[in-house]
Amino acid sequence: MYNNSIKLVGNTTKKGKNMEEYLHLMKKSPLFYGINEDELYTLFKCCGAERTMYETGEYVFRMGESLDRVMILLKGKAAVVHEDFWGKKEELYCIREGEVFGETYSCARTPVLPVSVAAKEGCEVLFLNYQRMITFCSLACDFHTRLIHNLLRLVSEQNVRLENKLEHISRKTTREKILSYLSAQAMSQGGRSFDISHNRQELAEYLCVDRSAMSNELSKMRAEGILDFQRNHFVLYEREKG
Repeated sequence: MYNNSIKLVGNTTKKGKNMEEYLHLMKKSPLFYGINEDELYTLFKCCGAERTMYETGEYVFRMGESLDRVMILLKGKAAVVHEDFWGKKEELYCIREGEVFGETYSCARTPVLPVSVAAKEGCEVLFLNYQRMITFCSLACDFHTRLIHNLLRLVSEQNVRLENKLEHISRKTTREKILSYLSAQAMSQGGRSFDISHNRQELAEYLCVDRSAMSNELSKMRAEGILDFQRNHFVLYEREKG
């Protein structure tokens, strides 16, 4: 780790250039929706905010640790990694700038973290103390209430995403998993023609299928007239064509 943990907020009330840059980055995070920069500065003091820098490959969190902090990625890219009993590592997904990690585990009071988080490139990370996030200070500020509402929304949205993924990956075959996912995307976007956010590798990982097998199924379904696609754009047709 380079540059030990940097406390951005302390007893001083002077903001300075680094703080202004930091506040600008915070606008990317849905955790701080509806909270302006002056309110953020006060909120960070309430929540014991600290910024830490990590080099490529360094761990932000390690599997097996207890978690009492929420992480917001300010700069760079990090990966959530699972390691099995025999030491085999699997990258589950990436955390990108402005995204949050740890809110679900902290809220659930998970005794040990089931995954690790490692820097994929040089990262700057903001940590907030979870208990201080959910505990009102003596001022009981309105923006602290908004923070708690935003936190609850993030946790709820994460649960919904996991439920949706479970619906897709619980299907028996690769074709059924693909169609379940694409059907949900079409319905959520209100039409048979739509774009998806995943590239092919990301989609295969999301659906827990082999990428080659998934590509073969997509090609077969296009030949059968079930769907058409161009990169991340898909069009669904009737399951049975006359």
